[in-house]
Amino acid sequence: MILFMYWGEFFTISLAHFFAVASPGPDFVMVFRQSIQGGTRAGMWASLGVSLGIVLHVSYCILGVALLLSRWPLFFIIMKYTAASYLFFIGLQSIRNASLAVPDEMETSEAASDFRRVIISGFLTNGLNPKATLFFLALFAVVIGEQTPIHVQIMYGVYLVVATFLWFALLSKLIGVRSIRSRFLKSGHWFERGMGVILIFLALQLVLDFDLVRSSLLP
Repeated sequence: MILFMYWGEFFTISLAHFFAVASPGPDFVMVFRQSIQGGTRAGMWASLGVSLGIVLHVSYCILGVALLLSRWPLFFIIMKYTAASYLFFIGLQSIRNASLAVPDEMETSEAASDFRRVIISGFLTNGLNPKATLFFLALFAVVIGEQTPIHVQIMYGVYLVVATFLWFALLSKLIGVRSIRSRFLKSGHWFERGMGVILIFLALQLVLDFDLVRSSLLP
């Protein structure tokens, strides 16, 4: 009922979020990789980690910290290279460990049980992404009006977190199907190398494209 009073804002937020979450990026690659390696359960844990990253972004936007971040360029520079280094490290690790990849259901199911590591990976992938920071900064600074009550903004945040989790959980469910996983696991070392190359590419793209994205979102 409350959201109905702000249906214009909510519609814009939900539409912008849909296109953002549906576009392939670090979050997608992370969940996809975990779903193939550890099955649906691992993908779900990764999805939870990504959602916790959304909680972080929404929290500092509601608290007004985003305004301070927008005035501190050094913060974005640090985040840019930290996120890029993290993605590059994971990608390099995937390539190095590709020869150890064994397409075995038991091993991949054991990987799913290491839920803490998977959750942290998902959280860091999203939480450190400066493009995500800029997206939520622009969302709360431009789309959401100053007159919008805090409790309504919190409801927006809850929606963004839940919608993000459901999207990636659905992705995990689809990719975690045994027949789909088995096709990737049969060429496990090539899959790991491919994921590694993609992660390294995303790291380089983050460094090269970040300044352009920042100038387009911030005044």
